[in-house]
This record gives sequence, structure tokens and C-alpha cells, in this order.
Amino acid sequence: MKNNQPYLQKVQEVFKEKFSTTPSLFFSPGRINLIGEHVDYNDGYVLPAAIDKGVYYAIAKNGTEQIHFYSIDFNESYSTTLTALSKQGGWKDYVLSVVNEFVLLDKKIQGFDCVFCGDIPRGSGMSSSAAVEGGLAFALNQIFEYGLSRTQLALLCQRAEHNFPGVKCGIMDQFANMMGKANQVVLLDCQSLSHEYFPLQLKGYKLVLLNSKVHHSLAAGEYNVRRNQCEEGLKILETQYPSHSFRDITRWQELIPFESKMSKDVYSRCLYVVQEIQRTKQAVALLQQNDIEGFGQLMFQTHHGLSKLYNVSCAELDFLVEQAANSDAVIGARLMGGGFGGCTINIVKENQAEQFINNTSQQYHKQFGILPEAYLVQTADGVQAI
Repeated sequence: MKNNQPYLQKVQEVFKEKFSTTPSLFFSPGRINLIGEHVDYNDGYVLPAAIDKGVYYAIAKNGTEQIHFYSIDFNESYSTTLTALSKQGGWKDYVLSVVNEFVLLDKKIQGFDCVFCGDIPRGSGMSSSAAVEGGLAFALNQIFEYGLSRTQLALLCQRAEHNFPGVKCGIMDQFANMMGKANQVVLLDCQSLSHEYFPLQLKGYKLVLLNSKVHHSLAAGEYNVRRNQCEEGLKILETQYPSHSFRDITRWQELIPFESKMSKDVYSRCLYVVQEIQRTKQAVALLQQNDIEGFGQLMFQTHHGLSKLYNVSCAELDFLVEQAANSDAVIGARLMGGGFGGCTINIVKENQAEQFINNTSQQYHKQFGILPEAYLVQTADGVQAI
């Protein structure tokens, strides 16, 4: 946690300044997802990992019925009573919805003071929302001694994002945030929540995220549109297959007879989901064989599907992935997260990472007039008390 010390010190100092008591400290990681994008809400398999960037919390009971939040990043305070929790918009919905979920579970929640900040760029696709939710849920579970397991907390945070923010997300982000392990990826079965850990052996390679600096908001509705399209397609498939899940379709060719029965968009979404579930299973087999180059090729395939079939890419992301595909330094790249902006994830030869970042940044700036940000990330453990 050495690199995170300035942030932990910051939340501690601001907390003491605002509330004059001594808080408990927590780190809640963001996440990357190597493969398995947009299939967590379609009963698929995903391959995420927690990372060493995230959200930092200072929190303490206050012995009242009041809850007080201060977001350092937004320089905003918000206070309310536990009996008056309601949607407020923006960052407040994510924290208030977590508190509300504890109330819905009949947990005897009491007043608390809370200060938080993060080093995940907003809209970057590293799931800052799950880090915000997970850090608060874990902290409240600990300081009030509720005894919920990490899996229960992940599910609570998923419900919280569905509720006040209104984003009908799958379980992947919250699960990776709670269950991540350093130097490992998690193969998560999003239907049963069973999971396995696999070592991520990147000898000679680095994980480089390139932030397009084009920002999106999943709450704006496109995420929910995709989810509804997948549900519509599944209902049509159920007229012929006794299937309640895309995972039961083992070959994408099985979709062909249904193409005329679906709109073009719905068929494209279904085709992408079936192919991505198969790719994720294939990717795990390649990891076990330590075939990182083969793994990288699947990432390129995923990006093509996200761009052309699922339509969640944009010109900026496509350009960054095209630059990666044309570089000898990169063995795999794709957009990461919800799409419509944010980051690409790239597996880059370690000795060429700096050159790749510089070259791509120059080309991107020339094309779009935007200088991208680059982050070298490492895998990390899930939410933890400091």
C-alpha cells in the first residue's frame, strides 16, 4: 500500500479537520476486466481482477441518527438522517443507496461520519462506482459488526447500484472489488457466483490502460438499453429452446435460424454475448497453458465484437485499439468497461511500454486534439481495512 499513503493520509487529515475524532481507514480497489465484457448480466463468465487504484475511506460512528459525508474529489458535503434517505443525484446516490440497503436488511444502522477520495479517474472504466459502494459497505459491516460475508456485501452493493443510481449492472464489478487477490484473476460464473482464481503470469509484459478522456455515464441509459435488448432476444430464443440463459447456446451458429425473427440490433447483441461467453472460457484455457499471446488475440476479437455487434465503442476507443493492433509492442487490446469512452486495456511488452505510450499518445492527440492518460496497473487484494 506504499503508493497509496498520500491518499490515506489525506482522508485521515480531512476527517480530523471536519469531525475531530479518530476514524477507521479502508481501501476499496477499482477493477480491470481482462475478458468477458457485458456478459455479467447475461449469465456469462468474466475474468476480472482488483487493482492498486481505488477509493480511500475514513469513517467513524458519531453516536447520533445523522450521517455526514464529505467527498474530497467533489469538495462537497452531504448530511441527512437515517429515516430520510432518498435519491439526491450524482455521487450521493451511490453512498446513500448502500446505507439504504443495510436499512432494508433491518440492520440497526447508526449515525456515522465519512470522508472519502479516490485515484480512479471518473468515467475511465475501472469501476469507480463499485469501489465507492464496496468501501462504504465493507466499512459499515466492520464498524457496526453486522457479520455479512464478502459475497453478501458484493450482492448488497449490486442492489445499491440498481436502486438509487438506477444502473442495472451485473455482479462483476462488485464481486471483483470484494473478492480480488493480488497477482490473480477471478473466473466468475455470473449465474451461480462460483469462482476460481488463476495466476496472472505476465512475465515480460505490463498491463497498460489508456484513458481516451472521453467520458460516459452508464446511468444515462445506454447500458440499460443493451440489457433490455438482450432480454428481448432471449425471450425469442426461448420459443424454440428450453433455455433461460445465453450460456446454454454453445455455438453461435445456433442463432442463425432466429435472425429473421429479431431486429438487427437485438440479433447483433445476442450474437456478441454468445461469442463472448465462449471466448472467456477459451481465454482461461490459454491462461492455464501460459499462452499470453493467444489470450491477447482473444482480446482483439472481443473489441471487434463490442464495437461492431454490441455497439458500445466510439471513434476514440477504436482508434486506440487500432494503434495497439498495429504495434509490435502489443499482444492484446480492447475497450474496457461499459464503453462509450473510458479506457482501453493493453498487454504490452515491458521493454516497449514507454515507447508505445508515447507513440500512441502523439497519434491520438494528432487525430482528436486530446492527450490520453496512461496508467500502469497491478492486481491487488479486495477491499481491506488499513
